[in-house]
Amino acid sequence: MTDTRTMQREVAGRMSAAFSSILTGKGNAVEVRASLKASRRPPLPNPVARIEERGIPGPDGGDGPRVRIYFPLEPDGSADGVPVLIYFHGGGFVLCDLDSHDSCCRKLANGVGAVVVSVDYRLAPEFPFPAAVEDAWAATKWVAHHVGDLGGDPARLVVAGDSAGGNLAAVIAMMARDCGAPSIAFQVLIYPVVDQRRKTSAKSRHAAKGVLTAEHMQWFTEQYLGKDGDRTNVLASPILGEFDGLPPAHIVTGDLDPLCEEGEEFAQRLRAAGVPATVRRYEGGFHGFFNLADHLPAAQKANDDVCAILRDALRGEPQCN
Repeated sequence: MTDTRTMQREVAGRMSAAFSSILTGKGNAVEVRASLKASRRPPLPNPVARIEERGIPGPDGGDGPRVRIYFPLEPDGSADGVPVLIYFHGGGFVLCDLDSHDSCCRKLANGVGAVVVSVDYRLAPEFPFPAAVEDAWAATKWVAHHVGDLGGDPARLVVAGDSAGGNLAAVIAMMARDCGAPSIAFQVLIYPVVDQRRKTSAKSRHAAKGVLTAEHMQWFTEQYLGKDGDRTNVLASPILGEFDGLPPAHIVTGDLDPLCEEGEEFAQRLRAAGVPATVRRYEGGFHGFFNLADHLPAAQKANDDVCAILRDALRGEPQCN
């Protein structure tokens, strides 16, 4: 495996090259996507039992997002079925796709013994807010409706995501609570974007040079919400929502990530509302590190921890912070 500093420099170099047009004010989402995709490292082999891809209905009943479904090698089953984890990828609501987080979803499927449903939600700026939320909600309802067909246990439905995907997972947990269904058993938020006002992240001292800058964050927010969009909408900034009655949570942060403080503040607000919430901050963890488990020891540790915490939580075992 690669040491943290070497990997940090490599990631910063890839991001700087992909995002160079952002800093000149000429950022084009299509070009940034292509540049970032071309720089991806090939993942190590990680077989699962099988993979299916499907198109599902959208929020208006027409064509919706595609989903990729991972079936684990060793299901953590009961008489009622296996856990089902709905995963929303990161990428600032602008970048990434099913392929960028394929390795991550394979690890979660095998590590938890769960069926993982990865959602290819619509991206900004072509489809600005709230398109991603609408697709995430449509996918969640579809999974809940078809959980038996997937071999899943309806009492062990999990939402999870990293960065922008962590935002969507947190928002979906709130929407499910407000609607009374579907029942979400647990949420995993990996360095989530929870405050689009950028009150803490913009001035954070936790930042790996070049990996995720204030300029990058501003660009992503403007692509998603528009330059004059409402940063206080709870569906964009879930930290401004109500926390009572939310499912238990585990939150992953990194000590070199400018989103570290807002993720940990989100956990504090959950606890203040009486919601069980654990937080793990990883030394040397820069933004995006969780998706580098094939190459970075801290990322492998974070993946292992998430899987262990989920296995215990879904079996009803107590969690320690």
